[in-house]
Amino acid sequence: MTIQSPDPLLRSATDDAGIRTLTIDVSDRPMNVLSPPLRLELIAAMDAALEDDTVTGIILASDRPEFIAGADLSALSEMRGKPAAEVRAFSDGFRAMLRRMELGGKPIVAAINGTALGGGFELCLACHHRIAADVEGAVIGLPEASLGLLPGAGGTQRLGRMIGIAKALPLVLNGSRLSPGAAYEAGLVDDLVPLDGLLAAAKAWISANPAPQKPWDQRGFSIPGGGPEAPQNHRLFIEAGGKAQAETGPNDATASAILSCFFEGLRVPFDTGLEIEARQFSGLARGDVAQNRIRSFFSMTAARKAATRPADIPRFAPKKIGILGAGLMGSGLAEVAARKGLSVVLLDRDVEAARAGYQAAAKSMEKSVTRGKLTSEAASAALGRIDPVSDMAALSGCDAIIEAVYEDRSVKAEVTRAALAATGPDVLFASNTSKLPITGLAEASPAPDRFIGMHFFSPVPRMALVEIILGDATGAAAHAQALDLAKTLGKIPIVVRDGRGFFTSRVFSTYINEGLAMLCEGVEPALIENSGRQAGYPLGPLAMADEISQETMLRIRSQERDDLGADWIEGSDFAVVSQFVEMGRIGRRAKAGFYDYPEEGPRHLWAGLADLYPVAADQPDPKALRQRFLHIQATEAARAWDEGVIDDPRMADVGSQLGWSHPSWTGGVMSYIDQEGGVAAFVAEGERLAKLHGPRFTPPPRLVALAAEGKSLYG
Repeated sequence: MTIQSPDPLLRSATDDAGIRTLTIDVSDRPMNVLSPPLRLELIAAMDAALEDDTVTGIILASDRPEFIAGADLSALSEMRGKPAAEVRAFSDGFRAMLRRMELGGKPIVAAINGTALGGGFELCLACHHRIAADVEGAVIGLPEASLGLLPGAGGTQRLGRMIGIAKALPLVLNGSRLSPGAAYEAGLVDDLVPLDGLLAAAKAWISANPAPQKPWDQRGFSIPGGGPEAPQNHRLFIEAGGKAQAETGPNDATASAILSCFFEGLRVPFDTGLEIEARQFSGLARGDVAQNRIRSFFSMTAARKAATRPADIPRFAPKKIGILGAGLMGSGLAEVAARKGLSVVLLDRDVEAARAGYQAAAKSMEKSVTRGKLTSEAASAALGRIDPVSDMAALSGCDAIIEAVYEDRSVKAEVTRAALAATGPDVLFASNTSKLPITGLAEASPAPDRFIGMHFFSPVPRMALVEIILGDATGAAAHAQALDLAKTLGKIPIVVRDGRGFFTSRVFSTYINEGLAMLCEGVEPALIENSGRQAGYPLGPLAMADEISQETMLRIRSQERDDLGADWIEGSDFAVVSQFVEMGRIGRRAKAGFYDYPEEGPRHLWAGLADLYPVAADQPDPKALRQRFLHIQATEAARAWDEGVIDDPRMADVGSQLGWSHPSWTGGVMSYIDQEGGVAAFVAEGERLAKLHGPRFTPPPRLVALAAEGKSLYG
């Protein structure tokens, strides 16, 4: 691993009072990150300052908008499967430097001018004083848990001793990112000042505190709020452990490792606690879960860059868009577009329906104001940009149209023709469909090269993904402009080719369908649901079906039957949802589906399931069910890749995680294939499952070829 840098990443300057300022500027990166070269420069510069008798104090500062945005993940991504000692050595030098900072006898202040995350904030924690600039948009914290890691340079030990277990543990477990003001209130920083007063405040503190000591290096120190054995903290550990088990089951050791750092590390002397943390960090960093999540981070970054955008098309900067349909999806799109500064024509069959969509957007923004996510002024301005109408003529002058009407081919064709008659055929026209093939929908347009699919996810204001679907006739300009529109709306795009269900709906549906197949096999419904959640899905497949509604599922499958004719395969899912629709048990909105939804109390599985689907005497191992769920989704994703529906496994991973919350510990639906023994083992398991449960598990040819060559998806 190369650790050299062509230019200094750290500048040193000493004033007349002997205060040395070390200014960080990682000029070869988009932002300051704690790269291996920066670590080496920090160690050398810090040791030089501590050993220089003319230096009276040290300030750590930044010359970039952020302080340090975190560790260099590209370096960490090389740690998969490495020996624990090698992983440990990656951080040992930096970890030891932080301890020398604390014990060096000179006051050290972190002048936090912007975002300070992960290892960057651990550097701040080792300082004797932390002063943050009150900068909008900056965040401070230890977010490592979101990557399957924990703070590996003393973060758990310092923060726990500094603000107490009750405050520190949730921040680390949740990977919380706090604004400077919130960080000050929580005790993560000691002072909050205007940006232009930051360095002056740091120098003033050094002058007033020439020989500070960390509390844990003082005789008689006790942890605020008590140690791990204190009754209130003991309960906290039990509750946190139970929550972690419920959320991640046996798949992800991140939470248990963090709990161990706090429970074991805060019962022993500080330096022993650092050893415990270092051991836990190296175990996580070399493991699959952290490495999968790091890869997922890079995949998300690649998706944001929209690398598939045709390069020779001018950038598209829409000012006004039309949205056809003011229902849940349409009102959400209107809100998102208006908040991004676009003028929005929100159109429905009558003004009352359009106004209802407008009011839904207003109510959603009101909630954002209440939660502090949006100012009332910004909400008012956004609402002023939404025009609820019923007259197609109002679409004149729109740069793009997003159709979000009922998922019916004839309805979509009708509104497409009417809208394009008002705008002219050259406008970018996007259909927000989750299942219907784009090539067929484009037949209603006089300019199919300007027609594209943009599958948004509900609720639109919260869901980051948009699936961009290229029809057979979609032109390069429409492709590029749809990506630009997605960026304008603040969404992360994946690009797929046309096909029934595209990528996300096609692969997602296999989770529910497999749960219904298990039901027909006689698997206990509670076991099905618990196995789905233990695999890492947010809901069991039966609960997920109730959320979508059996009525919707039946309509989609019936449309497939009509379209495919003799090629259509019924499957057990069709029989099950047909039966439930006939009984009127269509899901949560009817308060009756696979679950009952009483007026008071939580939902519970419908007792009548046992009469319809008798439970078999012998029940499968929950692990086998978990693997079935994960395997069927990965197989269908690989099949879509094999067929050219999606080109890049990384984008499949992004789509699965943002589209339906595929278990994050896997790194995504195709990342899972490289686990459990790699592609060859996955193919062998698929062939075994196909013999037991049917051809839906048969691995596709492209995967079989990879296995034969001894290759992996990601190398």
